[in-house]
Parts: sequence; C-alpha cells; structure tokens
Amino acid sequence: MRYEEFTIEGRNAVIEAYRAGRPIDKLFILDGCQDGPILTIKREAKAKQTPVKFVTKERLDQLSETGKHQGVIAYAAAYEYATVEEILDNARQKGEAPFLFLLDNIEDPHNLGAIIRTAECAGAHGVIIPKRRSAGLTAVVAKTSAGAVSHMKVARVPNIPSLLKDLKKQGVWVFGTAADGNTTLYNADLKGPAAIVIGSEGTGMTRLAAENCDFLVSIPMKGDLNSLNASASAAILLYEAVRQRMN
Repeated sequence: MRYEEFTIEGRNAVIEAYRAGRPIDKLFILDGCQDGPILTIKREAKAKQTPVKFVTKERLDQLSETGKHQGVIAYAAAYEYATVEEILDNARQKGEAPFLFLLDNIEDPHNLGAIIRTAECAGAHGVIIPKRRSAGLTAVVAKTSAGAVSHMKVARVPNIPSLLKDLKKQGVWVFGTAADGNTTLYNADLKGPAAIVIGSEGTGMTRLAAENCDFLVSIPMKGDLNSLNASASAAILLYEAVRQRMN
C-alpha cells in the first residue's frame, strides 16, 4: 500500500471524510463559526474525540493549500492507494462486471478531483492513475472531489499500457477515447467488464495506451470545437455506461 499525507479542506470534504470513517488527527475551525455544516463537523469531532483548535481566518489562510478552506481544515490520516486487485475484488464482492476508469496523464488536479467525484456517483469500482505525469491525491483533488476520494478506490500503477494488457487477459474490454475513434460512444457496448481510458486534454492518450485498447471511442461533436474538457468527457462516458448497465 502507498500513502500520501495532506490536509482535507472544505466543509463537504471534511464531512465526507468522517462519514467514510477516515481517521482525523486534528481539526482547525474558524473561531465563532456556527452554521449548519460546521456544527455537523463539530458533532463528528466530539463523537470521534478529534482535537479541535478554533483559529482566525488568517491562520486558516496560512494553513490552506487550496485557498478555499470554507472555515475548516482537517489533518487526516493519509489517503490510501488501493491496488488494482482490490478494485477488481470490489466488483466481485458486489456481483457486478468490473467498471474501471483509467486516466492516462491527467496532470490537472481539478480534473482528477472532478473525475473521481463523477466516477463515485456513477458507481465505478475504481479509478487508476499512473505514478508519473499524473496528479496524485492532493488536497486540491480532495477538495474538488467534494469528499469522493474518501469513498472511491484509487490505484496508482507504474505503467498504464502494461496494466491494459493484464486487464485484457482477465477478460476486461478496454475502451480508449479518441477524436478519430473507430466507433462512436453510442455504438460501444459498455455493459460487460469494461475499462475506460481518458487521455490528457492536450495530447489525448499516449501511443502505447491507445495501441492496447480494444476499441477507440469518439464522442459525437456537433459544434465548431472538436474537443471537451477531460472531466466533461469522463462524465459523458461514465453515464453512457450507467445507462447501458441499467437496461
């Protein structure tokens, strides 16, 4: 297992960390703040016996990594990266066909956080990122995910193409996204064991990742622009898979 330490910032992110059973080592709360979410956090802190310090806004600004702490910052036990096998076990335990999301060189932490949030809402079994040239589970990712990192299994692997080869051997179909894909999204069969690969906004998937996909899928474009933000593309793909799997 791999751990990465950082703060959790923002009301939703801290509340979701408590709900997910994440150990919180210490809380910093804006002195005098008494609104609903902060009161919820205080109750959780009391129940879990979390040490709380009431501080000024200036002190919170000094501690903040995101600049958007919303009056609360938690020092938490580190986020734990899952293994790919744990993600596959997650699907098996639910009696569902594996539904994985692989991110090939998504370096913007806001995009990563948004994708993790959508993947969690869509019922994906896990998100997989490479160790190099990718955002990790930072405070910005946790904040952008609105706490989804506390619920979604995220694995970090040394080599995406090698993983794709292994997944295919295990019967998982690999769908890569590409503007010049050989099938449109709405003709792709995403009901079975599926791994969806999203590349970076600038260059898309790496060549080796694309070569190891079973299908290259394109999203129909009707406007003058020919590309979408990575997190928007991910949301479209995830919910087309959800739609198919509901039938």
